[in-house]
Amino acid sequence: MVFWEAYLSDESMGTFAPIVVYWVYAGIYQLLPPLDRFRLHTRKEEEQKNLVPIWSVIKGVLLQQLVQATVAQTLFSMTSTASSTGVTVQPSFPVQLIQIIVAMLVMDTWQYFVHRYMHQNKYLYRHIHSQHHRLVVPYAIGALYNHPLEGLLLDTLGGAISFLMSGMTARTAVIFFCFAVIKTVDDHCGLWLPGNVFHILFQNNTAYHDIHHQLQGTKYNYSQPFFTIWDKLLGTHMPYSLVIRQEGGFEARLMKD
Repeated sequence: MVFWEAYLSDESMGTFAPIVVYWVYAGIYQLLPPLDRFRLHTRKEEEQKNLVPIWSVIKGVLLQQLVQATVAQTLFSMTSTASSTGVTVQPSFPVQLIQIIVAMLVMDTWQYFVHRYMHQNKYLYRHIHSQHHRLVVPYAIGALYNHPLEGLLLDTLGGAISFLMSGMTARTAVIFFCFAVIKTVDDHCGLWLPGNVFHILFQNNTAYHDIHHQLQGTKYNYSQPFFTIWDKLLGTHMPYSLVIRQEGGFEARLMKD
């Protein structure tokens, strides 16, 4: 039994928990005191380089989450595995862990190729994907700031395919999608905080994705949100070094393989 079982169905939790987690986790980053000694860009750079105000970013994220919730509810209703007694049979923990790893690999694969194509196709980049790159200096709340079509193709459809191909239940999906949301927010937070577990466990992290948002790095580091496998296999991996800026904070500086 899980804590929400008496209040919400697994399908409802799978739909709405990732949205709540997004705003709580991103909100924590947004409300942190000035941490200039851990920033990958200065506050002046954020103000000068970003091409969209924060309220437009918030509206864009809310629109994408509305679409995600609609698709999730439809998907869960079509794939419900509840028995005639209304009880969902959960696989063992090792099976659920394997399903989550499979979902991570499927999501990475889908997002890499869709993301890369949106950069290579000039029309799609100019009219669709460039909206996300208006945040030249990423921050947590803007992690899901995308053109609505990109949000549907990259994140929503990618999540649906990952869910279906992994064979996970709605209850396991709660864990997977909340984890994916936290990881995506962290990749866009713009801070290199000591002890951050994502920086320790994943090569695809805040600094790795920051390289992609830099002008010289837009043709590299397409992989998101978990691994760097496809970048390394297909020659789009751009390593970096973290350099301490004289004025405080860090800079993710591009290197050549």
